[in-house]
Amino acid sequence: MPSYLTAWPSRDLIRAGHQQITREWWQNRRARFDLYISQLVLGEAAAGDAEAARERVAALKGIPILDATDAVTELAGALTRSLALPQKAVSDAIHIATAAVHKMHFLLTWNCAHIANAEMSGAIEAACEEAGLSCPVICTPEELMGL
Repeated sequence: MPSYLTAWPSRDLIRAGHQQITREWWQNRRARFDLYISQLVLGEAAAGDAEAARERVAALKGIPILDATDAVTELAGALTRSLALPQKAVSDAIHIATAAVHKMHFLLTWNCAHIANAEMSGAIEAACEEAGLSCPVICTPEELMGL
């Protein structure tokens, strides 16, 4: 989400729409929630073009960072296995596991391939429940815009 918040406007209509919704959510809705990020989110924000990375990291400044605990690692492994995620998507399981272990109510993402994916939600919820955890509500900023 930080990438959509700080990126130059895209020519791709869908990406441009995601960028606009992200900016509107950040300006109008974020104050209504206690925001948290993981070290993984911070690392992703810091990657790539140096100037763009500085902007992404600056946008996240002051947001508390959730710990990567053994419980996060265990649940991420269970999610990776149950969802049959490709190796490149293991970080997606870590995002979900971090939110579940730290009892976050929402996990906000534009990643609809492996995180905000209705076809995977049942397996995600089952893996969390098997670990004795509640699954966060996984949604896009558009779904969390309120009334």
